[in-house]
Formats: sequence, C-alpha cells, structure tokens
Amino acid sequence: MRVLLLKDAKEDDSGQDPYVQELGLYGLEATLIPVLSFEFLSLPSLSEKLSHPEGFGGLIFTSPRAVEAVKLCLEKDNKTEVWEKSLKEKWNAKSVYVVGNATASLVSKIGLDGEGENCGNAAQLAEYICSRIPMESINVYQTIPHPGIQGSLENYYSKKGVPDSITFFSPSGLKYSLEYIQELSGDSFDQIKFVAIGPTTTRALTAKGLPVSCTAEKPTPQALATGLTKALQPQSCC
Repeated sequence: MRVLLLKDAKEDDSGQDPYVQELGLYGLEATLIPVLSFEFLSLPSLSEKLSHPEGFGGLIFTSPRAVEAVKLCLEKDNKTEVWEKSLKEKWNAKSVYVVGNATASLVSKIGLDGEGENCGNAAQLAEYICSRIPMESINVYQTIPHPGIQGSLENYYSKKGVPDSITFFSPSGLKYSLEYIQELSGDSFDQIKFVAIGPTTTRALTAKGLPVSCTAEKPTPQALATGLTKALQPQSCC
C-alpha cells in the first residue's frame, strides 16, 4: 500500500530515512514530502545564554531544530572550541531534557547527555520535569510553508495516484498541505486513512473535521509502522 509521510527526509547510519525504512519492513511503500521550512530566531540571545550555564538549571530541547539552533550559535560565534573545552561539561553537570528519539540523537552529537526521550511527547515530558526546575523559554525558530509543497504533491499524485494513507507530523504541516491534498484527491479524499504522529496533531485533524484512523503511541518509526499496519487493515482502527 502507498503511504504519504508529510515530513523532511532524515537519514540514519544506513543512509535511509528511518521511517521509510521501517515502513518498508511492513510492506508499505512510503514517500516523503516536506511541508515545512524553518527560520531561526533570537540566535544572539540564545548564544549569550549558552555562554552562561551557571544562570540556569538545565536545558530542554523541544525538537531537532532547537539543536540545530545551538549548533548555529556555536559555529557563527566561534564558540565551538570553548564549548568542547568547558561549556559542554558545565551543561552536562545539569539536567538536559529532550523530546523524542530524533532530538536525543542530535543532542548526543553535540556532546550532551539528554534524558526524557522515552516520554513520547512534549506533554508527557512537561509532566516529567515541571516539578523539578523553573523554566525560561526562548523561541529560536518559526515554521513557514515549504516552498515546494504544491509541486511535490502534484508530482506525487500524477505518478502514484491517491495514497492509501497520509501521516501528518505536526499541526503546521496539516495547515499548509490540507488544501492541496483535498484538491488533488477529489472524490477519493474520504477514502484516505489519516494518521497523526502524536496527540497534538490528532487534535488538529479533529478540529478540521477529519477522521483520525490512528495516532502513533510514540513519535518513532516503530510505533508509526505498528499503528499504520493496523489502521490499513479492513475495518480496523487503533
């Protein structure tokens, strides 16, 4: 069966996106289409805060983009050397929390020891940490529509037709792609199984009046593959 994943490709050590790889093991033909781009914000402020770990109880990385923002700060402000020599160790002496396995993997690559990735989503992680440290948040990126959404979707539909299932990875991804999907699917729109990567995206789908065939138990390739397989079975839900 053909499944459409509205996300960027992220290669693992095998050189393949882990979601495509995992779904392939279940006999599902997965195609990735990116629907979001990102603009980084407040990097000077973030860079300043990274230089003063003594002022904070720890770090919380909410997504892979947050890790990318830290890497940008270190590279742009020539702080890579001081990060390796002292800052990294000082931050590791504190609590470093992450949302999801993908974020945890990137955090480890910059030398930090993250915890909380098994919580599954931001809400559960918040419950895990909210009683342990006071928090100060900084918005370091914003989502914008990917410039190639319409063209990529049109190309997919012209070559492969209407997908059996579409997985949304964020409310923003739904917002920026739904109109094109409805137009391209036509009368077959109601036949598509809609799947969400987590409860926040499920709520966004429901708010649009769309039936959710499955919500992945965790934002991982394995959980999505398990849920999709059940959802695509005749008269099945999960």
